[in-house]
Order: sequence, then C-alpha cells, then structure tokens
Amino acid sequence: MIDEIPLSGGVMLRLISEQDAQALADAYVRNRDHLRRWEPRRPDDFFTAEGQAQRVNALLDKHAVGQTVPWVLADGDLIVGCATLNDIVRGPFLNAHLGYWIDAGYTGRGLATETTLTVCRIADEVLGLHRIAAATLLDNAASQSVLRKAGFELVGTAPRYLEIDGKWQDHRQFQLILNDRPAF
Repeated sequence: MIDEIPLSGGVMLRLISEQDAQALADAYVRNRDHLRRWEPRRPDDFFTAEGQAQRVNALLDKHAVGQTVPWVLADGDLIVGCATLNDIVRGPFLNAHLGYWIDAGYTGRGLATETTLTVCRIADEVLGLHRIAAATLLDNAASQSVLRKAGFELVGTAPRYLEIDGKWQDHRQFQLILNDRPAF
C-alpha cells in the first residue's frame, strides 16, 4: 500500500495512524457543526482524543484483515479530512463502500474530487477491486457533484438507508465500475 500521496495545496493523503487521535479529535470538534447534517449523531466521547484513539484502533484492526482502508488528509499537523474504503469484499464481488469528508475550511478547492479520484485509482491498481459504491443524502449536491466528476453513476435511491443526524434518511446510491478483470 502507498504510505503517503501528495494532493493539491500541500495536503497529503495517508493511512491513518494511532498518533492521529488528538488531531482527529481537534478536526471533529472544529467541524462538528459542518458535519452534523451529513453524519450519524456522535456521543460526546467521539470528540475526544481517547474516543478517536479507540476508533483509530478499531479501523486499523479492520485494515489489518483487509476489510477497510482508512486515510486521513493532513495539511502538516492538521487533519483536514478523511477518506475510507469500508466493507471491502473479495471473491466474485470485489467491492467496497467509499466514505469521505473535508474540513469546512478546505471545501470548494476540489480536494474531495482529487481525493476520490486518488482513492479509486488505489482501489483499482493496488487493491484490485472491481466496484466502489457510495451514497449521499438526497440534498447533498456537493457530494453528488464530487462523485459524478470522479465517474460514478447514479444507480438509484435507497429509502431510509442510514440514520443520519438522528433520523433514518433516504440516500442516492452511486457506483463506479473500476475494471472488468477476472475476479479470481
């Protein structure tokens, strides 16, 4: 796996590490209002270094067995976003789900699109996946634009797909077919 990939503006995409706990807590506190309407409700300890350390360790455990690839976007010591390939499935499916968020102070710069394109290239060339799925709230036009720019296609709407901001909400489902190589 590639350890660190430079993105625009000096931002680096790199695998999450245990040392990121405090910077992640700071990022989530800084972006709490910005992310609230796009994410599940979080317990108060999620916004602490200890809560992030537990979360990072759980992600790294899943990464160790090939189920998840969790990245942070770092601008120096500042975490300015995250991207994750979740629920990686091998065999005839070769699929993963993409999730990402960008710091409120870094939106509108093309960073989400660049990150998505980079993650998709890694999913294809390094992980050998066939397909990536992603979902957005119906009114998340910015994220839908990112996915379309990265080549994702809309495949439908899933009613009450995820509990976001305290209620089950409909989502638009997108997919990107990376390649048609044999699964085995």
